[in-house]
Amino acid sequence: MNIKDFRLLCSDNTIQVTAHALQRCRDRNISIDDIERCIIFGEIIEEYPDDYPYPSALICETK
Repeated sequence: MNIKDFRLLCSDNTIQVTAHALQRCRDRNISIDDIERCIIFGEIIEEYPDDYPYPSALICETK
């Protein structure tokens, strides 16, 4: 996946976050808006194409 793919997936405001990820976000004071902003303005700095159940990436906000 490239950054455009991630941006397309979050463009309709339907990001799904697991209960575990949501708890981690709460622990770290990260909002869903923070996640969306990072995807929109960020760049992929590491890819995990074999992640289960879907490919994932580490995205750094470059704003």
